[in-house]
Amino acid sequence: MKKADIGLIGLAVMGQNLVLNMIDHGFTVAVFNRTVSKVDEFVNASGQNEKLLGAKSLEEFVAALQKPRRVMLMVKAGDPVDEFIEHLLPLLESGDVIIDGGNSNYEDTIRRTVYVESKGLYYIGTGVSGGEEGARFGPSIMPGGSPAAWPAVKPIFQSIAAKVGDPQAPCCDWVGENGAGHYVKMVHNGIEYGDMQLIGEAYHFMKEGLGMSTAEIHQTFAEWNKGKLDSYLIQISADIFAFEDEDGLPLVDKILDTAGQKGTGKWTGISALELGIPLSLIVEAVLSRGLSALKEERVKASQVLKGPRPLLSGDKKALLADLHDALYASKIISYTQGYMLMRAAAEEYRWNLNYGGVALMWRGGCIIRSVFLGRIKEAFDKNPGLRNLLLDPYFKVEVENAQPAWRRVISAAVLNGIPMPAMSSALSFYDAYRRAWLPANLLQAQRDYFGAHTYERLDQPRGQFFHTNWTGRGGDVTSNAYNA
Repeated sequence: MKKADIGLIGLAVMGQNLVLNMIDHGFTVAVFNRTVSKVDEFVNASGQNEKLLGAKSLEEFVAALQKPRRVMLMVKAGDPVDEFIEHLLPLLESGDVIIDGGNSNYEDTIRRTVYVESKGLYYIGTGVSGGEEGARFGPSIMPGGSPAAWPAVKPIFQSIAAKVGDPQAPCCDWVGENGAGHYVKMVHNGIEYGDMQLIGEAYHFMKEGLGMSTAEIHQTFAEWNKGKLDSYLIQISADIFAFEDEDGLPLVDKILDTAGQKGTGKWTGISALELGIPLSLIVEAVLSRGLSALKEERVKASQVLKGPRPLLSGDKKALLADLHDALYASKIISYTQGYMLMRAAAEEYRWNLNYGGVALMWRGGCIIRSVFLGRIKEAFDKNPGLRNLLLDPYFKVEVENAQPAWRRVISAAVLNGIPMPAMSSALSFYDAYRRAWLPANLLQAQRDYFGAHTYERLDQPRGQFFHTNWTGRGGDVTSNAYNA
């Protein structure tokens, strides 16, 4: 019997669809699941397919794989991944590859890469984005880990990945060492949080500020999806606003306004705080989900806390044009911050990230896919050492052109009591980044005053630190052992 090209463990929705995708592209796949009955169910549901090999035990599963064995885990992140690694190691040989395709924390992937390599095997932690449909018909795949393992999985991953451009290019390439793949997927998810929050704020502005019906909002998003904002999330938002419940009324209006989260946005914010990167928009998006979850408190607060009643006057068409530009400019800031974080992480962990390649991987298959990403790839193709997207000529002009509309929208939102935490934080970031001077000199003086934390001077070279006895009662001892 022909042996399988790859094996996959974990037959939940993503796992099953990835298997079917691999089979469609001519690969033979062995499958196993902790609940063994799921193997039979999946095999039976797929029909008599000679390219699908079901296994009742891990031993049978491993024996069905051709060498070097490629084992892909599509199981819950955390302990289950470590448990399967321990079960697999005695059954595998030097040169075999273990692949984690779940949403694992990049720090776990760094640890696991070192551990598996110490056993003579290779390890890959790969982000897979695109949801159920992407997994079935072409996801974005972001692999990192043991570089020597890439040739063994490249033909499979690039075959099943989404394709974009002319000529068609797979939305999959090697990302970098150890945890780089899962880190890039984490940042992808953080940007996804930001994009969704920005779209939600635009929706709020339309619904309560402009008094638009759900049908009108649908039409606006459908139009927006034909231009600069053309993207998967704008497209599905248009679809959602058009979807009717059984009674003919918009379903979206009946959905409880509390948002869930699985943690990757939070991880992105934590990493930004650790690396000192101002990821303000994405963090605001995460915090906004937390605020939305306080439904009962918000209902009570709405009865006692007063503010302006949102209802904007003026040309609705002009206001919507402003909102379009504000959303676009904020989106640029979101990606700007995401790329700043990836660059800082690459320097911290010594990853050789291909930033233009990352944009290409995100152009198709994934949740944040958009025409916008082609411009990011072009920016890094022109200047691989680009420190900030806002310094690219194209994005510089786009943001500058959008500024007046952006400011009008935020001003109108503030005056009318419409919360826009992500969009306003994006504008604040832009205004801070474009300033040669910020009031951090006062902050440093305060730190030195109460804690002798020292400061640098404008009239002296960088790297020289000074302390002042502000009260006349202090001494010359400084607190330079840490930064607070």
